[in-house]
Amino acid sequence: MTYRIEFRPAARRDLKDLPKDVVDRVGRKISALAENPRPLGVEKLSGSEEGFYRIRIGDYRVLYTIQDKVLLIIIIKVRHRREVYRG
Repeated sequence: MTYRIEFRPAARRDLKDLPKDVVDRVGRKISALAENPRPLGVEKLSGSEEGFYRIRIGDYRVLYTIQDKVLLIIIIKVRHRREVYRG
C-alpha cells in the first residue's frame, strides 16, 4: 500500500526557507513515508488530539498526520528542532 503525501501551505513555506542540502535530505525522508508511514524512530506526539507523528532529520523535524483509511499523509510542519513545537 502506497500512501499519498500532501503538504499544508505552511509546510511548503517551511521547506522553501530551509537550506538546499537540508531540503534534499528532508525530501527523501518524506518520500519514504509513502511506503512506510511509521518508520523506525518515528514518535507519536502525546497531547495531540489529531495524532501527530514526528520524524527527525538531523536538527530538523517533520510533523505529520496519518489517515490510514484513505492512505494519506499530511505534512504539517518542517522546521528546526528549536522552532517546530512552538504554536
